[in-house]
Amino acid sequence: MPQKTRMSLNSSKVLSVIMGGGQGTRLFPLTRDRSKPAVPLGGKYRLVDIPISNCINSGLQRVYVLTQFNSTSLHRHISQSYKFDHFSRGFVEILAAQQTFSNTSWYEGTADAVRKNLIDFLNHDFEYLLILSGDQLYRMDFRPLIEEHTESEADLTVATIPVNRSQASSLGIMQINADRRIVRFVEKPKDPAVQDTLRLDPETGKQLGVEANEDHFLASMGIYLFNREVLIKLLDNDLTDFGKHIIPGAINNYRVQSHVFQGYWEDIGTIRAFFEANLDLVSELPKFNFFDMNAPIFTRPRFLPASKVNGAEINHANVSDGCIINRCKINHCIVGVRTIVDEGCELTRVILLGSDYYETNLSIQQHAGKGQPRVGIGKNTRIENAIVDKNARIGDNCVITPVGKPENVDHALYYIRDGIVIIPKNAVVPHGTVI
Repeated sequence: MPQKTRMSLNSSKVLSVIMGGGQGTRLFPLTRDRSKPAVPLGGKYRLVDIPISNCINSGLQRVYVLTQFNSTSLHRHISQSYKFDHFSRGFVEILAAQQTFSNTSWYEGTADAVRKNLIDFLNHDFEYLLILSGDQLYRMDFRPLIEEHTESEADLTVATIPVNRSQASSLGIMQINADRRIVRFVEKPKDPAVQDTLRLDPETGKQLGVEANEDHFLASMGIYLFNREVLIKLLDNDLTDFGKHIIPGAINNYRVQSHVFQGYWEDIGTIRAFFEANLDLVSELPKFNFFDMNAPIFTRPRFLPASKVNGAEINHANVSDGCIINRCKINHCIVGVRTIVDEGCELTRVILLGSDYYETNLSIQQHAGKGQPRVGIGKNTRIENAIVDKNARIGDNCVITPVGKPENVDHALYYIRDGIVIIPKNAVVPHGTVI
């Protein structure tokens, strides 16, 4: 028999939906002026590029992104990044929450967001709806998930990942039987006795290739594949969230399967997780490989010049397009697009999100007349363990460090979250400031 291909069998039957998230309070102040999926990542990307690229690399070219908070920059990024030709059915479109004559409320949860857009989705020809999160870092081919879903005759498949006991208390944990059917779900189990009942069976773990040197649990990745008709039935109520309400209720009445994923996956919905995931990218063998051209991560083409380095000492750093780096020291840093770092600076464990523009000479002179620095990092400034958001103006002879400060601080010039200093977007840090 000829071997069936995943693409022709499944991909054209799938409609993908990426959840844009709520207010993104855990990523504040990075979400003060933008939605969570629009937060910059790795110097030149946005968080939303990850799930969209995973879809495109999996042959899934019909993608909706659902948002409701601060979506202007996300709209702009998607419209400038993802364009399919006129002769394909592919699209990446945003569906923002809106008030209508029949409904005046905003999205109240993941399930509610899909329910409010269900009429738009049902206008498409699809058999399966794939629901993804907009704030996770992972590379995944969705075709094996779709194939397992169809072969097991599942009504709903939940992507899961093995985690250890310390991680289990902060995630939704699934228990499966020998057929990988989900028989139980517990949201963020804290009680060790309850965790013991949810441990991955050693024999099942062995079949999955999970190391047996410690207890493992199967955590939900927030990735769901629904049969079309099952989705319609499961949303015929007032329940608002997939993870908290829809999935637990479906386990007893529908065939809910687990697709076990064992690659790198990180929920980067907090400042600490965002910070550490970005800094891991500068390690010699990062957990997430942006250099894998078998499944590239797509983003907006900016047509910027190559970065210029004028005698700097750079150790373990990702330097994005269009930067100008003068005689300074950069150690374990992400340097975002169009960043200017002046001479004498020392940057250690810093994520620079870059700039949206190159400042004109006139603008530089006007700000200098007010005693304000230019966009970028001024001379002889030292920064460590910090995130500097876009278009920030940091003056000469500044010191920015969280050392000796509380874990969380709100200040007129900066914020501290999880022990990390954050200079917000468009901030002005005067010359000589010590933080």
